[in-house]
Amino acid sequence: MRAALTRIREQLLHLALVCPSMHGHLNPMTTLGRELARRGHRVSLVGSPDARAKADACGFDLLPVGVPEHESGRSAAGLARLAELKGIAALKLTGQLLREVTAIGLRDIPGAIARAGIDACVVDQVSPEGAAVAEVANRPFVVACNALAMHQEPSVPPPVLGWKHRTGWAARLRNRLGNRILELAVAPLARVVNQYRTAHGLPRYRMSDRALVGLAQVAQQPAFFDFPRTQLPAHFHYTGPWHGPQRDTETAAFPWEELTDRPLVYASLGTVQNRLHGVFAAILAGCAPLDVQVVVSLGRPDGVWAGAVPANALVVPFAPQLTLLKRASVLITHAGMNTALEGLAHGVPMVCVPVTNDQPGVAQRVEWLGAGEILKPQRVAAERVRAAVTRLLNDERYRTTARRLRDQMAAAPGVGRAADIVEEAFRTGRHVLRGAGAVTLVRAE
Repeated sequence: MRAALTRIREQLLHLALVCPSMHGHLNPMTTLGRELARRGHRVSLVGSPDARAKADACGFDLLPVGVPEHESGRSAAGLARLAELKGIAALKLTGQLLREVTAIGLRDIPGAIARAGIDACVVDQVSPEGAAVAEVANRPFVVACNALAMHQEPSVPPPVLGWKHRTGWAARLRNRLGNRILELAVAPLARVVNQYRTAHGLPRYRMSDRALVGLAQVAQQPAFFDFPRTQLPAHFHYTGPWHGPQRDTETAAFPWEELTDRPLVYASLGTVQNRLHGVFAAILAGCAPLDVQVVVSLGRPDGVWAGAVPANALVVPFAPQLTLLKRASVLITHAGMNTALEGLAHGVPMVCVPVTNDQPGVAQRVEWLGAGEILKPQRVAAERVRAAVTRLLNDERYRTTARRLRDQMAAAPGVGRAADIVEEAFRTGRHVLRGAGAVTLVRAE
């Protein structure tokens, strides 16, 4: 790695962004990449051919991986199945798909970064294959936490389980058990990574080793949007949110002329678990009797709604989310990290319908902060949606809290600070530690 660090100190870098080719990870990662590119670095995106449109929109080169799987339709078929699932079934399929993506990445990423002449990598926390490849290739790397930070500690419940934050010995015991279950669930993925690591003389990887990984760890999660923690690694930094207004320019046209002056309820279940017809139907039916206008984004370019559309509703394949949130009075969301933070950034209270993955943990934080309520997907019905939306519209405490959090978020350091840390890590080759005032550094082992 010494030769790579010498080159890095002498010139601008060619950086590789390694993350799953899903909007929830691509949007924050490419926002960070755009800031690094604005500073003069060359940025390439490592991902499946599905990510080409995002790479082109950002002005990045795409370093494609998984081309045979993309061309055969296997990757698309897996995502299509995932879009129809929720809860444990969706979590299990997500794990299977991540395991397949990991194996593909270990096969294709080494050649891709070697051919492109990559100097250093920014690797998503859920892409351990990126970290392994960077270590084998002697490339320095920084970890980006685009979703909820997954670091385990007994005082914080595992985000995928959606448990409320509680204190006391019973809660700590419960959290330890949950973390152990989570480790067992990701064991198949870890085995794939460890076969590669062992073959190249690297120590084995465990989920609990997150605290040791990377020259720095930067999170788009603001510090206030987490439960109280005591065991984060010293080189972990809350810096978010990472929002780029240019993202709305990448969406399809929107019928602005059809919006009215009634309170706007904006609903989106994201771009992965977005074929839950029953949830969308309950949202439309629940809001139909209210004096509001509803905009439902199906979250996919081929999205066509076959059901009834009430007179006060618009259903679109994609929506310019950031622009609509400026006008929204209530947000109905799957509680993906990006949408939740974007809602808070605009001071909009939320009805959270967490489907799977870290969404239950995001929803719990929204509720814990007092900025919204949770409806479990299996319990979503028109009358429950109507009651929740009515409470959020009429109870000023939700809006007051959301606006206070909006102001806190505006004061967060944001993507510029994350880019500062990335640059400092690569320039010095040292861990970048949290500290009062100036960045604190310690030499990497």
